Amino acid sequence: MSGAGRCGGMGDSREVSVPVVDGGLPADVIVPSGAVGVVLFAHGSGSSRHSPRNVAVAHQFNGRGLGTVLVDLLTAEEDERDAVTAELRFDIGMLAERLAAIVDWMAAEPTLGRLPIGLFGASTGAAAALVAAAARPEQVGAVVSRGGRPDLAGSSLSAVRAPTLLIVGGLDEEVIVLNEQAKADLGDVAELRIVPGATHLFEEPGTLDQVAEQAGAWFTTHLRQPHPA
Repeated sequence: MSGAGRCGGMGDSREVSVPVVDGGLPADVIVPSGAVGVVLFAHGSGSSRHSPRNVAVAHQFNGRGLGTVLVDLLTAEEDERDAVTAELRFDIGMLAERLAAIVDWMAAEPTLGRLPIGLFGASTGAAAALVAAAARPEQVGAVVSRGGRPDLAGSSLSAVRAPTLLIVGGLDEEVIVLNEQAKADLGDVAELRIVPGATHLFEEPGTLDQVAEQAGAWFTTHLRQPHPA
């Protein structure tokens, strides 16, 4: 793991390269002292691990004792191509394969491997997170979608076993309908919550804080620290 560094008594903060593709994928890892779980972020269309919204939510998760892994799902070369064609950001299958590979890496990594894993997806990243959760039912303990397109996960929805929280802005009417349809396919594992007065990106004052609060509570409730062997 490259770029390792300690963050005083507050835990572990590192920039790493996750070796799931040639050249690796850059990621920012924070693991608070006494962490009860770790959440892998899957950002949305055209975004990156530096997304201000995801970074803000990650900081609130850290305050709850949740580790966070924010990772770029595209290589630098792929990102340049996608900026022109916008083709890779909607390749849910490819993004899900990368998320599943990152989950495998996390499970084998000395610090992260001791912690139960959750997935936090936004926009198209939510669909990729759900496909990855369906592919890794023994490793993914909970999923949260923020303004997501879970409908794009297609037939994988019925295979998801992890407790899944769908959070949508109250003014994001089209996405509410798509999330209601996805919730029906997910079945009993899913819950849909609406944040009043919020649009798709939760840019209105206080709305992103509500997302972070509800998502953080979901993860701390459903991610259980495994007992030491």
